[in-house]
This record gives sequence, C-alpha cells and structure tokens, in this order.
Amino acid sequence: MSAMDASSPAAVASTDRRQGAWPNGFWGLLLLLATEGALLMVLYATYFYLRTRAVEWPLGGIEAPDPVVPLILTATLVATSLPMALASGAARRGRARAAWIAILVALFVQAGYFAFEMHSFASDLDTFQPDDNAYASIYYTVLGADHFHVFVGMLLNLWLLARLLGGLTSYRAVGVRAVSWYWHFANLMTLFTIGTILSAAV
Repeated sequence: MSAMDASSPAAVASTDRRQGAWPNGFWGLLLLLATEGALLMVLYATYFYLRTRAVEWPLGGIEAPDPVVPLILTATLVATSLPMALASGAARRGRARAAWIAILVALFVQAGYFAFEMHSFASDLDTFQPDDNAYASIYYTVLGADHFHVFVGMLLNLWLLARLLGGLTSYRAVGVRAVSWYWHFANLMTLFTIGTILSAAV
C-alpha cells in the first residue's frame, strides 16, 4: 500500500460519519468566509457609490475594461470548483490518490489564471496608477483583494498536496472539504468582482 493510501477508506469514512456533517473546524471556516464576504461586499458597495457620485466612469479618460478576456478567465477559474468538489468527495470516501490528483488539476488551472491576472494587473499599472483618481483607487483595491483570496487558496491547495503525500487521515479529509468550501467562496467572489469591474463598460 502506498503512502498516499495509508489510511483505509473504511476507517476515514467511518470517522467522518462519527464527526457528523459539521466538524468543529467548519464553524471557524464559516466565520472566516462570513467576515471576508462582508469585507468584499463593502468594497463592491464602495465601487458603486463612487460611480454614482462621478460625472463620468471610469474617471480621467481611463478606458473601460474589455470584457472578453476577463470573462473567459473567470469562467476558467470558476470551473475549478468541480475538481475541488471531486477532491472533497474522494477524501470523504478515503481515496487519497484521487483527491490528490483532483487538487493538482485544480491548482494547475488556478495557477494559470493567477499568472495571467498578475500580468494584466502589471499592465494596468503601466497605464494608470492607484492614486490617479477614485476609479483607479477602487479598481486596484477590488481586484487586489480578489487576487489575494485566489493566492491564499492556491497556498491552501499546496498545503493539502503536501499533507496528502503522507496519507489520508480524518483530519486531512476535513481539511480537503474545508479548502473545497473556501474555493467555492473564492470563485463566487471572483464572479462578483468581475461583474463589478466590468460594469464600467455598460
């Protein structure tokens, strides 16, 4: 038996059932997601407040973002919720190898998305700066907050991949489920972020 399958599926699944549907760690996760969601919603509200106060939007002759590439990239990122959900299901059934592969696939796509977004972010900085006007400031703040959440999610996936190499335990199975939930949240917030940013083109 390989290291990745050190714990039997039956043992992990049995422990998962005893823990019930809501392990203690999930309450901490829900609190984190609630606070982070509230923060991002405040940023979105600030964006639209500033827009209603402005005569033109974007300000200072800044061009509105082209929606095509951001929409394609966002759809690609949101699609990673599927392998993360598959990883969560595999972990609950005690299938460490399947969970590891699904997380790796998700991380590969997420890394590609993040690299492209960082390139785009740097290109925008060559065009206008955060301190140019209110639009530039909130634009970079909203995008930066979203990119930060994606980066944190990637670090969590790297952590899971490293931990699963030592085998699947009940604690690690809960970790896979928690990180999967985090990614569903991050992807949803990315949808809100892109919708907010692209509203300038409407």
